[in-house]
Amino acid sequence: MGNKIISMMKKDSKDGGGGGSKSKRMNRSQRKLLADEEMLHRRALSMAIHQAQLSQRFDGSMSRRVGSTSTRKRTLSDPFSNGKQVPDFSESLIVKKFVLVHGEGFGAWCWYKMVASLEESGLSPVTVDLTGCGFNMTDTNTVSTLEEYSKPLIDLLENLPEEEKVILVGHSTGGASISYALERFPEKISKAIFVCATMVSDGQRPFDVFSEELGSAERFMKESQFLIYGNGKDKPPTGFMFEKPHMKGLYFNQSPNKDIALAMISMRPVPLGPMMEKVSLTAERYGKGRRFYVQTLDDRALSPDVQEKLVRENSPEGVFKIKGSDHCPFFSKPQSLHKILLEIAQIP
Repeated sequence: MGNKIISMMKKDSKDGGGGGSKSKRMNRSQRKLLADEEMLHRRALSMAIHQAQLSQRFDGSMSRRVGSTSTRKRTLSDPFSNGKQVPDFSESLIVKKFVLVHGEGFGAWCWYKMVASLEESGLSPVTVDLTGCGFNMTDTNTVSTLEEYSKPLIDLLENLPEEEKVILVGHSTGGASISYALERFPEKISKAIFVCATMVSDGQRPFDVFSEELGSAERFMKESQFLIYGNGKDKPPTGFMFEKPHMKGLYFNQSPNKDIALAMISMRPVPLGPMMEKVSLTAERYGKGRRFYVQTLDDRALSPDVQEKLVRENSPEGVFKIKGSDHCPFFSKPQSLHKILLEIAQIP
């Protein structure tokens, strides 16, 4: 998005004649957009660095919202909308609260653009750090089940006021956590949105969805160079983490360099147990949930073909597609993802 904006500014500066005042207005608008993005990125980067420092000396858990704009007066001018006014439809929505759930290795920090844009649209986004992720300083090597891994999300849902509902958004393997939440609390979840996510079927492991890229779970457990042995080499592996070059090619082939830099200092090892656990889902609970799927069409971690297969095998209510997005649309295509989330929120 940044390169596109810069090229537009250069083009405008070359235009002459009577379009000068319009060009200046456009330049001011674009400069404001760039300034807003820069401010959000610096805030996220600062918190990521702080997280890295905490991880070396803090033993406990912490959860923060990244990129929140709730401390300043809200307007309906979306920082990702090129200065256009965002329609104030929020008052007509029954459910305004979004709960954003990150994928493997990520944390609440990855949603910083979505938090800002959703708040600017009059909605109430909340982010969670799953156990051992982001600011939650639990040792990932000790997280062995999906229940443990998803506990922060489950605690949030348990503590919701009676009769209040939320819209869950899960990215990548966060799909397993929101599926687990749907099974536990179908009455508290208005809609579940799977963003290039592991929308597993009953009895399927989250890892199985990535088998096309990473090989079978059994082979990965035996041969992968990315495994972590937190309990010693003579014990089963406890987690995994890709090397940076592999991670960049797999997740961020369309993302801005600034966001890649943020991810490189923020991502943490992935607990292996929850990824290898077969998820139990029932038609009576999970099956009654309203599910939507967002496909990313330039994704190298979860290919478009695999995403199509997930949709065929576990049909959601609606399917949306983002062209030119890698596995992290909240970085590579934030405007498109924002628009889709608003559209789904308005579906009666």
